[in-house]
Amino acid sequence: MQQPGVAITVRAPANRGESMSTTILPEHANALSAFDHVQRTRLVFGNGTAARTGVLARELGLTHMLLVTDSGLARAGHADGVRQALEASGVSVTVFDEVIENPTTDCVEKARQVAATAGVDSILGLGGGSSMDTAKGANFLLTNGGRIQDYWGIGKAEKEMLPLIVIPTTAGTGSECQSFALISDAETHQKMACGDPKAAAKIAILDPELTLSQPRNVTACTGIDAIAHAVETAVTNKKNELSWMFSKEAFGLLMANFATVLRSPNDLNARGSMLLGAAMAGCAIESSMLGAAHSTANPLTAHFDIVHGQAVGMMLPHVVRFNGELEECRTAYSELLDVGKLGQAENASDNTERLAKRLAKLLELAEMPVTLQASGVEEAKLPLLAEEASGQWTANFNPRKAGQAEMESIYWAAF
Repeated sequence: MQQPGVAITVRAPANRGESMSTTILPEHANALSAFDHVQRTRLVFGNGTAARTGVLARELGLTHMLLVTDSGLARAGHADGVRQALEASGVSVTVFDEVIENPTTDCVEKARQVAATAGVDSILGLGGGSSMDTAKGANFLLTNGGRIQDYWGIGKAEKEMLPLIVIPTTAGTGSECQSFALISDAETHQKMACGDPKAAAKIAILDPELTLSQPRNVTACTGIDAIAHAVETAVTNKKNELSWMFSKEAFGLLMANFATVLRSPNDLNARGSMLLGAAMAGCAIESSMLGAAHSTANPLTAHFDIVHGQAVGMMLPHVVRFNGELEECRTAYSELLDVGKLGQAENASDNTERLAKRLAKLLELAEMPVTLQASGVEEAKLPLLAEEASGQWTANFNPRKAGQAEMESIYWAAF
């Protein structure tokens, strides 16, 4: 008997009046893994959808929003456009435009203070993962009190949180589809993943037109990050049938359009596919978490200021090879090759290497260094990096055990 599929209907980027629907069937009906999942966030996708922000906010009964964004997006006019859409629908707006890259506890506290003074009844995060994480972090503090450190982990918010709307302007983190905020301790620089179902956005507005203003390096780094999300979620020890569906859907969209957005940055179809792919990868993360590529990337950013997307891009091929020692990972990687229309190796056992090489080429397309040494990483620091990587939260979800010794071997391979 045919197994029930999951239907995904989206609005086509180039034709606002058209929609496309696809039904994805689980391949292994006799080996389905259990899951318990609630899709908490309404996805509104299509060119120009940011103009509907005010109408969507009023549908939720909102009257006064804190608009959380960064100074660059404010200068680009995106914040004004969203503010005007809200005010046209009768929603008052207070703007906080001091978001920083890799937001800290201090940044989140500033946003909380602005929200508390203004007396808002809702929050909107406009920008990349940093803006969305800051918006979520401020929501934790505003509604539940205390410090961000109190919410490190899962499900630690006891009170309901304010309604949240998010509008990503990059196709990368997938934070719009996650209930986690990633915040760094301002003193220790430790990254804290604070997750709670109450923190998930009510609505995520995916407007490809807002991604056109991204510089090429931002497009490249966020795109590589999104692809890494699709690859890592495909093999974690928390993977299930639902997350696997999202991982494959994301990988197919992202790999087919990454080169196009670099070559033709004004191609709205490609931009829309990348934005939707990043969101699908975010849905996969919510169910299955991430692995060693992200664990090894974070210390590189902390110690050598390597942009996250570049860092994870350098580490991902080597983590794929490391995980490829497991049969179940090799099987998943082979399926990703098919989904991405990347071809199969002559010998099926070589598919892991084929995938690793194709992932390494993403950095070449982006004109970025492909080795740690070329990126200025000091050889003497590799043991320290490995120690820190093994302590990262995402290391717990890697399919193959990755302690300090294993992490150091991965760093050496990438060096």
